[in-house]
Amino acid sequence: MEFSRVQKVLIISFSVIHSDPRVMRQIRLLENRFHITVAGFGRKPDAAVEFIDLTRPLTSRMTKVWWGVKLLLGFFESYYWNRDEVRSAQDKIKPQAFDLIIANDIAALPLALRLAAGRPVLMDAHEYSPREFDDKWMWRILFGRYHHDLCRRYLPKASGMLTVCRGIADEYARHYGVAPEVVHNAPLDQKLVPSPVQTGRIRLIHHGAAIRSRHLETMIDVMKHLDGRFTLDFMLVESDAAYMSDLRRKAAPDQRIRFIPAVPMSDICGTLNGYDMGIYLLPPVNFNHEHALPNKFFEFIQARLAVAIGPSPEMVRIVKAFDCGVVADSFKPEDLAGVISAVSESTLIRYKSAADVAAAEVNYETGGRVLLQSVERLLTQAQHSTR
Repeated sequence: MEFSRVQKVLIISFSVIHSDPRVMRQIRLLENRFHITVAGFGRKPDAAVEFIDLTRPLTSRMTKVWWGVKLLLGFFESYYWNRDEVRSAQDKIKPQAFDLIIANDIAALPLALRLAAGRPVLMDAHEYSPREFDDKWMWRILFGRYHHDLCRRYLPKASGMLTVCRGIADEYARHYGVAPEVVHNAPLDQKLVPSPVQTGRIRLIHHGAAIRSRHLETMIDVMKHLDGRFTLDFMLVESDAAYMSDLRRKAAPDQRIRFIPAVPMSDICGTLNGYDMGIYLLPPVNFNHEHALPNKFFEFIQARLAVAIGPSPEMVRIVKAFDCGVVADSFKPEDLAGVISAVSESTLIRYKSAADVAAAEVNYETGGRVLLQSVERLLTQAQHSTR
């Protein structure tokens, strides 16, 4: 699409930008097409963008108590507009005429709509926010109602909406009357080839953040039911030091389990490529876990690994479509171990070859087109409406 001048796009995300894969993919796709300004936490990403470093929210005990009072009383607007990161953004983002704003998650949407002043806003929902942690009663009481209120008030005002999978898109549509398009959390095609399979050995790996609610210890339990052919490496970002210590302690008796250093985002798929099977057993303790379709799943595929998962419906749909791995009947460790242990050398080779086929189709070349088409459509509509 040709425009009369370079269009100015603002991307807002209350996350550490350089380590947020979904936001970084937005930046990489758009940085050479538009004038991009990015507002978020952390250091400036290695990209051709202007960067605005926002203040992280304060977390003192008194601050949390005050937040809780506001949320309990239903003062949701006051709570939102007095958040430190929102106030910081309003102070630091100059009132210039952005042609389009991308708001990452519901927390950025009210701010984006105010800054846009009638220009288009594209909402990208990384989660189903009204039920993000609905397994925790305190979260439901304080934040569940708050996120629902934000969605009810502001989602209909967005010019367009994206999200990560069909199940979450359908839930937003059902409750808020919006029609999100799906852009999976898949990286670009890494152009790798499946690594050779070693006779009598199957190398499992799990990577990502060490977050307690993900119940990573279940994958240590899986190893208790697997024979000596199998090894498991964890490549984890230590986001919770106490939980990381718990995992190491639980795994210590099994010499087949190792913890290896995390690598930069750009090196993840290349590192995974040396393994045979990516493993992820995520109990559906809340709505977002039930419908999880995370970065790591697509990184397994891009690394040309076989995939071993529980019956998480969004992941199952892709594994079955390409026949690139095994799916347990339940989230019990012994059930996942059962389907893994049944994989022969020839079947493993076939699964890794199938992942190679899947990688050519399930990647950001496909998802990026959806994002780019949405951006160009909204910019074009805005341009026509001003004539």
